[in-house]
Amino acid sequence: MHLRCDQTPQWPELAVHFAQRGRQFDLRDAFANDAGRFAHFSQQAPHVFADLSKNLWDSTTEGLLLSMAQACGLAQHRDAMFAGEPINNTEGRAVLHTLLRRPAGLALPGDGPEVAAQLAQVHGTLDAMLAYADAVRGDDAITDIVNIGIGGSDLGPHMAVLALEEFRAPGKRLHFVSNVDGHELHSVLQGLQPHSTLFLIASKTFTTAETMTNAASARAWFDAQGGTDVARHFAALTTNVDAARQMGIHTTFGFWDWVGGRYSLWSAIGLPLAISIGAARFREFLTGAHAMDEHFRTAPLAQNLPVRMGLLDVWYRNFHGFASRCIAPYHAALRRLPAYLQQLEMESNGKRVDQDGRTLPYATSPVLWGEPGTNGQHAFFQMLHQGTDVVPLELIAVRQPTHPLPGHQGKLLANALAQAQALMVGKASDADAHRHFPGNRPSTFLLLDALTPASLGALIALQEHRVFVSGSLWGINSFDQWGVELGKVLARDIEARLASGDVTGLDGSTAGLLGMLRSGD
Repeated sequence: MHLRCDQTPQWPELAVHFAQRGRQFDLRDAFANDAGRFAHFSQQAPHVFADLSKNLWDSTTEGLLLSMAQACGLAQHRDAMFAGEPINNTEGRAVLHTLLRRPAGLALPGDGPEVAAQLAQVHGTLDAMLAYADAVRGDDAITDIVNIGIGGSDLGPHMAVLALEEFRAPGKRLHFVSNVDGHELHSVLQGLQPHSTLFLIASKTFTTAETMTNAASARAWFDAQGGTDVARHFAALTTNVDAARQMGIHTTFGFWDWVGGRYSLWSAIGLPLAISIGAARFREFLTGAHAMDEHFRTAPLAQNLPVRMGLLDVWYRNFHGFASRCIAPYHAALRRLPAYLQQLEMESNGKRVDQDGRTLPYATSPVLWGEPGTNGQHAFFQMLHQGTDVVPLELIAVRQPTHPLPGHQGKLLANALAQAQALMVGKASDADAHRHFPGNRPSTFLLLDALTPASLGALIALQEHRVFVSGSLWGINSFDQWGVELGKVLARDIEARLASGDVTGLDGSTAGLLGMLRSGD
């Protein structure tokens, strides 16, 4: 049985608990009264240590949330996902991105009848993709790789390539073009030569408007600059092989309809990362994610890090009413992680109806936003410390640096620890209200020993499963994204009207703006 959280007996119990204790919960008192708080609310998971102790909950809160998760059938829903059942009910699809990082031939309890065959296909494609990636790495004539995609075909590989810059192949520069705004592609092309550039066109259907517009312009540039041998300089990450061949592309790597865009980094969409870090390290990336998968699949709910984080998200969104969460990675290489997590969570759980189409009586996805530390401290942390809204902060730190510069890492880590401490303890100032920090503001601290392919894989998988947990409790389908479609449809109509000037049937604002945009013609 898969119940919505508000249909369980624990939901009203949590409401009473919040009114009696949760609303006035004070972290400073909690630590003063419980010497074991840090030990209880922190844990080691594969490659990731998490300190959840500076959050506004206690053992009673967590116990009620765990009981609610059990009543909702969270474990059964999780197992159904791993088994390949069609839990994406609005599209009638399985959700098997975890299969993309499962070792070859590994059978799990509950596997559906098609899983073994699909796993064999996954590894066939993976082996071919990684062989191609290593061939490109070994080709000294190719110096620049341009990935043209958007959404999950851009955010994931872009984030990961930057994060694992330390492992990048020498002599290879990776570029990412996603926006249909021609300024982006034009800027990238300015520094390239056709004979030394490889273009990767990433679109499952080969019909995504922004991607295909950029791909066509890239091909036109290639031809105009005297480029030859399109088959050598273009590859496609797509299932539409015929459309790719019509563009002269013969090297293609596909993936499956059970791979959602925001979960596709582990598939052929990860080719830019594989070229950057090499086949062996890409496999380490998959291994790290699989280790977190196994933790999520097998650990008891009370010691299951993705579960605990997802439960905390529900507690904050539905009882405390916190509408956003700030992500602050204290590592410059993770600078694109907030943008990646925005899509992962907000596209997955930004839904107003449950999986049966019923309007929800409670809030779902928070707004995610952020910037690397210490930059954010000199930008928006003022609001986190003294603003009128309480915004939970998630800090991500890495213990070991890879740079040789003395004095930097100690300052960086000290700042991360100090921000979490300052948010919690605050600072009283009866004489000057401007210098008063209320404190009691929550934070989560995630710590990696080192930023490696394996630890990055585990960190991303942790976030994926955490989003699954909150979405499961809310009773929504976290694996569709119908909200992306309407604007695309209207854009096609308006593009034609921009050319013709026809404003018939448009609202006054759109008609007025369209007229202003045409006024320079």
